[in-house]
Amino acid sequence: MERWKPAVEQSAREQRLLKLAGKSRKLFVFLREHRHELFDEAFQDELEAMYRQTGQGQAPQPPAMMCMALLVQAYTQASDAEAVCLSGTDSRWRMVLDRLGADEDAPAFSQGGLQQFRERLIATDSDSTGRGGR
Repeated sequence: MERWKPAVEQSAREQRLLKLAGKSRKLFVFLREHRHELFDEAFQDELEAMYRQTGQGQAPQPPAMMCMALLVQAYTQASDAEAVCLSGTDSRWRMVLDRLGADEDAPAFSQGGLQQFRERLIATDSDSTGRGGR
């Protein structure tokens, strides 16, 4: 399974976006500045443990990136369909998901993938009890 390894250093474009977002959407700034700390190796191990390791089916998106998407989705109160769209079109979403350099307008995940990730969190009781149920 692919591990999410977002950049730590901020590009000039990210610095401009952070300055703009800081005026009204401060969580975007916090998430961009601290995502590498929030989604450390231990937490990524816990997120990956929610998946079967059969090698069957399509490889999922990195679980840490999907978790970040759920955080941003809740913050912006976007529907699943809107979250898919915003992951490809909104520069703030693309920034925190580490996708500014990816194909423009290409969504980071599918609506089904987002829903399945949320269901995995719920099934493992990771949605409400903190990191790995601790």
